[in-house]
Amino acid sequence: MAPPRSRRRIRQVDYWPGFVDALSTMLLVIIFLLSVFMLAQFFLAREVTGKDTVLEKLNRQIEQLSALLALERAGKTESDEKATLLASNLDAAQKDKARLQGAIDAKAAGDGGAAAQQQLAAEKDASAAALAQIDILNQQIAALRRQLAAIEDALSASEKSGAESQAKIADLGSRLNIALAQKVQELARYRSDFFGRLRQILGDRPGVSVVGDRFIFQSEVLFESSQAVLDTAGRAELDKLASALIELEHEIPPDIPWIIRVDGHTDKKPIQSSQYPSNWSLSAARAIAVVQYLVSKGVSPQRLAAAGFGEFQPLDPGEGDDANRRNRRIELKITEK
Repeated sequence: MAPPRSRRRIRQVDYWPGFVDALSTMLLVIIFLLSVFMLAQFFLAREVTGKDTVLEKLNRQIEQLSALLALERAGKTESDEKATLLASNLDAAQKDKARLQGAIDAKAAGDGGAAAQQQLAAEKDASAAALAQIDILNQQIAALRRQLAAIEDALSASEKSGAESQAKIADLGSRLNIALAQKVQELARYRSDFFGRLRQILGDRPGVSVVGDRFIFQSEVLFESSQAVLDTAGRAELDKLASALIELEHEIPPDIPWIIRVDGHTDKKPIQSSQYPSNWSLSAARAIAVVQYLVSKGVSPQRLAAAGFGEFQPLDPGEGDDANRRNRRIELKITEK
């Protein structure tokens, strides 16, 4: 008689799915961070565009002030030339006056003395008029210098304002990037805590899994075939989910914009139903049914969104029953508004 054979089945642990899930999670997080960064750059570009408009206006004002300054400087140069010419004329008149005074002294007793006196008087009048013009020109030059000083002060203030605006724009962009990065990190932390809590609540039940940043219910867990009405077992599972969501609402700060997106998916088989003319309408109806049930359990409707994808986002591109079963699902994902 042969001895009894006892064999212990060696249970092998397959680490590959966990590795794939971790890699998928990392890729999705990177894509999410890149999306947030692009969004931040969009808002920052829009803010910088508004600041550029203000700077362009300031530059136009500076150009106008510069043109005015050039005109004032040209007027000052012309006034200086006139003053120089009048000073030269005055000097010539004074020389003529000295010459005439000598002629008068030489001919004090003759008839030519009266004519010389008249000529001297005329020269004195001309000199007085020249002095008056020089005084007027000096006043104009002083006024122009005051205007130039005011224009230079205005230009200096405009340049300072432009530099301050550029500094403010740079500081605003830096603070915006830091704030967005902080919000993304906080939301990622709450997402991780939430999915960890769901794993504990729902356990290792077949048809319920976490893939990357998504929580997945196979459709059979919640609905009967080709239906969008939650069955009793499905409502029980969603009750647990609703409790976790209500706790999450109280934990996440109100300044972090987030929602739970409920996505409905079907397999490739066309539906044969007058109520749902396409797989798309069935997937959307199932997502809406989940959202409405969660709202009835106290989850805020502002934190929920429903979307139907039909058969166009399969998890498994295969053709068999297993592939179809995997593709029929409800996904929940925490994302930004």
